[in-house]
Amino acid sequence: MKPAKRHFDPIAFLAKVGTGKTVQKYRKNRIIYAQGEEADKVFYIQSGKVKVTVVSEQGKEAVVGLLEAGQFFGEGCLHGQTVRVGTARAMHECLITSITRRAMLAALRREPRFAELFTTYLVTRSNRIEEDLIDQLFNSSEKRLARLLLLLANFGKDRAPTPIDASINQGTLAEMIGTTRPRVSFFLNKFRKLGLISYNGNIEVHHSLLSAVLLEKPQLERGDEPPNV
Repeated sequence: MKPAKRHFDPIAFLAKVGTGKTVQKYRKNRIIYAQGEEADKVFYIQSGKVKVTVVSEQGKEAVVGLLEAGQFFGEGCLHGQTVRVGTARAMHECLITSITRRAMLAALRREPRFAELFTTYLVTRSNRIEEDLIDQLFNSSEKRLARLLLLLANFGKDRAPTPIDASINQGTLAEMIGTTRPRVSFFLNKFRKLGLISYNGNIEVHHSLLSAVLLEKPQLERGDEPPNV
């Protein structure tokens, strides 16, 4: 009689402490890792949100990622990255699993379901980076902001759109789309007047913004030009 196959649940695996694997709570604004530190672990967000920023040699900071529950980060250590190229910080109280490079590689080799989960994440992230690059190259800052708001509100996912909380402020939005805070403020006010969003601390994105972007309605391009400062 053949032994029963062992059931492996990758989410349960990520939720528990184990060999080379720890689970830790991070308070709001606490640094998870800093730019220039040794890169020797991969992280998984069980709950909360994480912001990843990069500081240039000239001292300019840019937001390169806003991550939420169910996402990995810090995986550069798996393919030769020896130091962190950015800083990861908790935007809210977070529960995060950290896995050493050795333990992560062993789990990927040993557990096909875990390897499938991680590969799906990498492909999804690669597609997002490609879309972001195309967006940056060919779209106006106004359309880039509209697309970012839709992404942050989780439009297109298998759940209801969610409000964008106040921790993602106008400065953060400006850094993510490569423009200035005054321009973001101008566009947000314009979207609100057009009924595309509600803006009262949190940003609530309406389906009309998705329609405007998908159908490339000219209302996204009409109106006075904002200050370019």
